[in-house]
Amino acid sequence: MEREVSKGRPQGSCCGPGIWNIQYNSLLNLQFTRRTKAVAFVDDIILAIRGETVSEVEDFSNLELSKITAWSKSNQISFNEEKSKVMLISRRKLKKVKEIKVYLLKKPLEQVTTMKYLGIIIDNKFNFSEHISYAAESCTEVIHSSSK
Repeated sequence: MEREVSKGRPQGSCCGPGIWNIQYNSLLNLQFTRRTKAVAFVDDIILAIRGETVSEVEDFSNLELSKITAWSKSNQISFNEEKSKVMLISRRKLKKVKEIKVYLLKKPLEQVTTMKYLGIIIDNKFNFSEHISYAAESCTEVIHSSSK
């Protein structure tokens, strides 16, 4: 079977990962502020942005995402806004979760209190109780399925 590829990277090809790494590397080499740390694994990326206040984090987040938007346009790569989320993590005791307005491609990102990244459930307090519950439930399912 033959197929003409006009966009993206062919999965399973020997050169696909190398081509992706070359292109994706330019995203990781963007000039982010010193408050931003970009962490990537394959095609999943997290931007960790520090700030003194919620509004400062919001401003830096939107600044960094505008750089990523420009990069995506110049590289003809699109992001799935459905999968892109924002989570405010704080050590301070917040009476309620602060709302943060962050935009990717001029669309607001959904704010969440937990997210799954590379199989680990991260919550906005870094206590990992949801991940521990998830892992325990998965182990229980495996134990019960192997005894049948």
